[in-house]
Amino acid sequence: MNFLACDLGGTKVLLGIFEKKINDDSPKLILKKKYISSDWDSFELILEDFLKYECKNIAHPSSACFAVAGPLSNNKAKIINLSWNISGNALQKKFNFKSCELINDFAVQIYGIPYLKKNQYSTIQNGSHSEGANNDLHAIVGAGTGLGVARGIISGEKVKVLASEGGHVEFSPKSKLEWELKIWLKNYLKVERISCERIISGTGLSRIAEWRLSKPDAQNHPLQKYLKEIKNFDAARKELPEKICNLSKEGDQQMIEVERIWLGAYASLLGDVALQELCFGGLWISGGTASKHFKNFKTDLFMKQFFDKGRLKDILKTIPMKVILDEEFGLFSAACRAKMLLKTS
Repeated sequence: MNFLACDLGGTKVLLGIFEKKINDDSPKLILKKKYISSDWDSFELILEDFLKYECKNIAHPSSACFAVAGPLSNNKAKIINLSWNISGNALQKKFNFKSCELINDFAVQIYGIPYLKKNQYSTIQNGSHSEGANNDLHAIVGAGTGLGVARGIISGEKVKVLASEGGHVEFSPKSKLEWELKIWLKNYLKVERISCERIISGTGLSRIAEWRLSKPDAQNHPLQKYLKEIKNFDAARKELPEKICNLSKEGDQQMIEVERIWLGAYASLLGDVALQELCFGGLWISGGTASKHFKNFKTDLFMKQFFDKGRLKDILKTIPMKVILDEEFGLFSAACRAKMLLKTS
């Protein structure tokens, strides 16, 4: 029996057909296709194209899970960047699914955790068993275009997802440099408040670089020319994080400083989430930057910031921390949820 999964974002739509293998609970991918969102007038047209032309020789999927980047209510979603309104009930009726669910594109990843295979993740620290700890509690944090946080209770095959907007909590500076960065950002963005997402994300890394390059000693930095292009072509900003990381690897001291500030803020947030959730089942790092920064997550600098929680630092040593390396984990997780929906349809 086949099921459909979708990772639907403002830029691209990734669709896949999966099946359940005997003696293997992980969904097996049969086929997938990526669509550029802006090329289509509606999501229904994309789905129709996929099912009609890509899946014509495959059994029609019985269930579907759509992970969407947008606000959700009553199985309906609005994709703000595209002005798309999507209804799970309408999709179920039109495409003859026995069950169909819309879910937040980050929260869905909780459903994928129980079915991860060893090649999809790596361990930063194993943690140690704490007597009386609830090992069913998990939390996942991911910096990509934005900053996602989700929580869940995983008990065998039973999974309960707990929504969170933890990425939008107030950014709390821990050094003079971070205080300076926060004040600069408030003035630059003309806002009264700076959330963690403003700093701990791909966009945030770019903002830190812009702040650093605004200083007198960086006026001749090679990225200055690129910053002028960004002001005229905002789409070019998406390329800036990669340029920052490449320069850092090449030994550019100013970009090394930028990357260290970003990593330090990320590590501190992870420590805060671990304490808030007491996720003894696991603290998972996901998102578009996870695999790219895996080596940095294992450095003494990163772990020192993670453990820097005063009297409660020893608790953090008991919490397993792992990094999701699968860059299509969102699609995989949506497939895991669609497989679960087979049982309820």
